[in-house]
Parts: sequence; C-alpha cells; structure tokens
Amino acid sequence: MADETRVVEAGGWPQAVAAARGEGYAFFDWLSAVDRTHDATAPGFDVVCHLYDVSAPGRLRGVLLSTRVADGEALPSLTGVFAGAAWHERETHEMFGIGFDGFDDGSGLGLRPLLLPDGFEGTPLRKSFQLAARASRPWPGGKEPGEGHESVRSPSRRRVQAAGVPPPEWGPR
Repeated sequence: MADETRVVEAGGWPQAVAAARGEGYAFFDWLSAVDRTHDATAPGFDVVCHLYDVSAPGRLRGVLLSTRVADGEALPSLTGVFAGAAWHERETHEMFGIGFDGFDDGSGLGLRPLLLPDGFEGTPLRKSFQLAARASRPWPGGKEPGEGHESVRSPSRRRVQAAGVPPPEWGPR
C-alpha cells in the first residue's frame, strides 16, 4: 500500500503531526527538508515527516506530512510530539539552516551542531552551497572519451558542470 501524503500549513505543523499520531501513526521514521528556494511561486523549504502505523501485524500504513517554510523563517518543533524528532531537527537545522521554535531535547542546549566539524560555515544541503572540493579539483564526470582530467576537451560537446561547482573566479584552484 502506498503512503498517504498530507500537505499542512507551517503554523499548524505540530498539531497536524500530533493528529496523525492520534490516528495511529505512532512510529516516527524520519524528518528532513527539500530545498525549494528555486520555486518562483513559493520559494522556501519543504520540511517532511514520515510516520508509520505499526499497530496491525502484516499491515504497515505510512503517512508523509509536508509543509513549506520560507527561507529565514522558523518552524514549530516536533520535539513535544515525538522526542525522537530532536536528532532530525538538529540535522535539518545544521544542513539547511532551518530553525525550530520550541526545540527541546532535554539537554537545555538548544539547536546545536550535530554532524559537521567545529568551525564549519554554511549549510551544505542547500542548492546554493558552494562545494570547495569541486573548486580545487576537476569534476570527474566526463561524458565522452577525451573529456578526462588531463586530456584536451572534446570540441563537439559542452563541458559537463556538476551541481555545486562554483564559478572559475571562486576560491583558490
């Protein structure tokens, strides 16, 4: 059976997730975001939460809840509904820069780095993030023979430029 999808307003995010929990979707699977800042009609991020109903043996039901949050705005935290959402909200905050109002993981330390090294600057899962490794090394994605690192470019094709590769004038080479 396919999962049900529900799109909810950002202001009612925790209430919608709590309502789904009340309907039996009591297993919190994951929470993350999708960068939709390129969307001309409603730029921002889709924050998604996946829940399962595991109450009936052999019959697994899932629901995917989604909400759009504008860049720079915070979303109400789900830690009051599912304590396990804390890890996912910390990761989403660190990787996308999305804030979560009312975040409480019991430590009193608030949203803080989770995966990236100390001193890391930026939000690496945003489409606008410039990958420094791609600036210092050639992209290995040649499509035609002769489009490798040391060979002369094939004049018949446009050179492949991967997502996240900064322009030539960016950073040291």
